Amino acid sequence: MEQAVPSSPLDNVRTRIAKAARIAGRKAEDVTLIAISKTKPVEAILSLIAEGQRVFGENRVQEAQAKWPDIRAAHPDVTLHLVGQLQSNKAEDAVALFDCIHSLDRASLVTALGKAQDRLGRKVPCFIQVNIGAEEQKGGCSVADLSVLLDQARGAGIEVIGLMCVPPADIESAPFFALLDKLADDHCLPCLSMGMSEDLEVAVQLGATHVRVGSALFGSR
Repeated sequence: MEQAVPSSPLDNVRTRIAKAARIAGRKAEDVTLIAISKTKPVEAILSLIAEGQRVFGENRVQEAQAKWPDIRAAHPDVTLHLVGQLQSNKAEDAVALFDCIHSLDRASLVTALGKAQDRLGRKVPCFIQVNIGAEEQKGGCSVADLSVLLDQARGAGIEVIGLMCVPPADIESAPFFALLDKLADDHCLPCLSMGMSEDLEVAVQLGATHVRVGSALFGSR
């Protein structure tokens, strides 16, 4: 009798997403898996690409600049998302390199990204990051400031496609995901970037369109 081939981490994560989507009455293909490759070597990234993963996320512009140009030259169908905080002085580098930015969170960054897009002639869709737990140490705009920031971004010619959040640690994440979903619905935004390795099922069941998974794919840092 043939031995079953062990599932890979990527297979396991895809199975988790599919099961959560099925429970919620959604299609698994409506959820984009972003493999968070920050601090990971090129060899580990290429291994996932060989398995069929095509969407990756990085936290820092400089790290991405060192790794990704060669990878993307060899694999032009791969897309790259910036999921970490973005300094305004790195806006032009980010617009040049990334296909999507998840951390638009303040008026000064709106201005910098708008100017960078105009200079480069390249539009990059963005998520507004919401400080969903009102945590002082975290980036993201406050819930109260969301409407104003969204209007500013649209006025600067930035395509805002959705909202992103990182809920407080060590607390049940479902209420924060539900709030983000309501905020997105209230502002007619179709996409939700929420959920990581430990809580992706909850996020998918509450409407996530993008989940950001690192350790479940690459192992603990």
